[in-house]
Amino acid sequence: MDPTTVLFEVAEHIATITLNRPEAMNSFNQTMLEEFTQIWQRVREDDDIHVVVLRAAGDRAFSTGMDVKQGFDRQENVWSQTDPGERLSPKLNQVWKPVICAVQGMAAGGAFYWLNEADIIICSQDATFFDPHVSYGLTAALEPIGLARRIPLGETLRIALLGLDERVSAERAMQIGMVSEVLPREQLWDRANELARIIAAKPAAAIQGTVRAIWESLDATRSHALRTGLSYTQIGNPIGKAEVDRATVARPNWTLR
Repeated sequence: MDPTTVLFEVAEHIATITLNRPEAMNSFNQTMLEEFTQIWQRVREDDDIHVVVLRAAGDRAFSTGMDVKQGFDRQENVWSQTDPGERLSPKLNQVWKPVICAVQGMAAGGAFYWLNEADIIICSQDATFFDPHVSYGLTAALEPIGLARRIPLGETLRIALLGLDERVSAERAMQIGMVSEVLPREQLWDRANELARIIAAKPAAAIQGTVRAIWESLDATRSHALRTGLSYTQIGNPIGKAEVDRATVARPNWTLR
C-alpha cells in the first residue's frame, strides 16, 4: 500500500493516518476514497495494529469534506449510488480498533464521516466545526444523522440548519461532548500519541471487544444491548484473562480529567 492522499505509518502498535492534501483543505476525492478502503482493511486485518490516530497536515483545516473541484465517481443509476462514508468511516468498515481523531482548524461537512465514528476526539484551540450543506442548497442528512448519535439533538440541528452562518468553537465543542479535550495546537499531536500509547499497551482483544460492544449497542434497545453485551464479555474475557495476570498489573500514575 502506497497512498498518495494520506501518510500512513505503523509503530509500537499504533497506526498513524495523516490526511495529506493541505492545499485542498484535506478534502477527500476519489483517490482518497479508494485509499481509505485499503487503509481500513489493513487496520482491520493487521493484529499488530492496536489503535489508530487520525490527524491532518497543515494548519487551516482538518478536512472540509468532499473536494468540490474534483468530486468523486458516482453511478449514473441513483439506486446504485453509495454513500462515500462507506469507504471513509471506520465502523462501517468493521474496524473495532479505537480511533483517536486530532482536529485542528476547520472540520466541515464530510469531515464528520471520520469524527462521527471516532472513539476519542481531541482538538486544538483554533478548531471549528460546521456543516455547509444547506447554505449550498443541499440537504444535510448523512453527516448530521451520524452526529446526532454523539451530541444532543438540538445541537446537531443547529449545526445542520445554520450552515455557513455559524461555527462551533473548540470551547463549545467541549461543552456539548463533541470533543473531550482542547489543547494548544503545538501539543495536539503529542497528546493524541500519548492517548494512543496508553490504549495500545492494554490487551488488544479486550479493547476491541469493548469498542464493538459499545458501538453495536447504539443500534439496539437497551435490554437487547445488555443481553448482547453479556455474550461479548463471555467471548472476550477469557482471552483477556490469558493475556493479563492481575497481580502483575502495576498501579498506574493516573491523571484526573
